[in-house]
Amino acid sequence: MLKLCDVKDASQSVWLVAPKVTIGRGSQCDLTLADASVAKLHAEILVDGEELELRNLAGNGQVMVNGKLVDGSCRLYRNDRVQLGERNLAVVDPKVTRLKAAGANANVSWALRANHPAIVGRVFPVRETSVVGRSDECDLTFAMSHLSRRHARLEVREGLLFVVDLGSANGTFLNNQRVTECRVRRGDELRFDSLSFSVVGPADDIDKTTVRQAVPLPEAARQSAALTQAIDRARSRPAVKSPLQQEVSDVTHSAPGVAGEVASARSNGWIWIGAVVAAVVVGGYFWAQGQGLV
Repeated sequence: MLKLCDVKDASQSVWLVAPKVTIGRGSQCDLTLADASVAKLHAEILVDGEELELRNLAGNGQVMVNGKLVDGSCRLYRNDRVQLGERNLAVVDPKVTRLKAAGANANVSWALRANHPAIVGRVFPVRETSVVGRSDECDLTFAMSHLSRRHARLEVREGLLFVVDLGSANGTFLNNQRVTECRVRRGDELRFDSLSFSVVGPADDIDKTTVRQAVPLPEAARQSAALTQAIDRARSRPAVKSPLQQEVSDVTHSAPGVAGEVASARSNGWIWIGAVVAAVVVGGYFWAQGQGLV
């Protein structure tokens, strides 16, 4: 089932049910619009199943559908825009609208955070294309006299944010530099005349951590085997002798009798020590016997 909604105020809406729906300023209408530009009984929509027919009841120049004047009546379809006086309405399918809104919210990655005292801290999501200005037809509308009706356009191109000035009288500024079209980055200050915003968005690729690819297991095993072989070769090499050790080795090899002489000298020394100890023991024994101690 379709619904007719005010573009700026979704609470102003009515289900399009048979046989017809009336729209106007009068309280007896199915959809009451409290607006001086709207007649008491401005229009009606005839409903026959999925077929809708809009009838102009207010006279010439008072009803438009998708920007075209409707003098008598015309067919209506889903997503049509209907203008009654200065009020803008839309024919919507609530189910489809909810799905689109959920998808859009999931993909939003850019936003403007207000710095202006009147709206400071408020965050305004930026869609794929968002027009900023004073007009009610803009995506981001701000009722400030120094803004142009259509001041600037924000565009997301392949994930990057750009701003395009739409010939505004008081200018669009990026980090205090007046621009006509340029790329906008996270943390930049974007200003429409004196209306200032901080840009909220994803980090650039340079801020991302680069993960180095791990060494494949076969390569790691090959490196480990090579290291093991190197250690084994080092262990099998003969030790390098110091100059003094080399000299001693040379003398030993050139004079084979030296080792025998050294061993003989050591043996004779031990014999003399044993004889001295025996003499001391025997002498001590006879001395003790003479003293009557034994």
